[in-house]
Amino acid sequence: MRRILPLALMLLLLAAAVQAAGPQKQLPGDLTLAQAQEVLKAALVKAEAQGVPMNIAVVDAGGNLKAFAREDGAFLGSIDVATKKARTARFFNMSTAQLGAASQPGKELYGIEVTNDGLVIFGGGELLIKDGVIVGAIGVSGGSVAEDTNVAKAGAAVFDSTAGKSK
Repeated sequence: MRRILPLALMLLLLAAAVQAAGPQKQLPGDLTLAQAQEVLKAALVKAEAQGVPMNIAVVDAGGNLKAFAREDGAFLGSIDVATKKARTARFFNMSTAQLGAASQPGKELYGIEVTNDGLVIFGGGELLIKDGVIVGAIGVSGGSVAEDTNVAKAGAAVFDSTAGKSK
């Protein structure tokens, strides 16, 4: 009991110090919520134009979910696939199509998809890059690989073209 009391007091002091510090500020080189929503909106426009219901996930620089949309009628199983595509692209700093090409039988990264609690190594995951820095990724699932890739690239292209304007 003597050891628990000082430890509890120390934890309370630490919690008070963290609380006093106030809200966290945006880390440099990370995706803002406004930027993630711009990416999502552009991707949704492309998905609607293709006429295929999609799940679209946007992750930040750390691979954490920042924005997500599931269109009406999109496959439930594609929720996880879209999120994993975004994370896969961010974890390995390349599109999921590029990683897929490097992980075919006989290639150097064969079998990588079973790491990291499962990766997705086919098209539909693209990086979001601002001023040469990877700030996040987008993952799309619900259609063919080509349809998913088109939607992901539409989201990434808008982010890249507006990166200088966004704060």
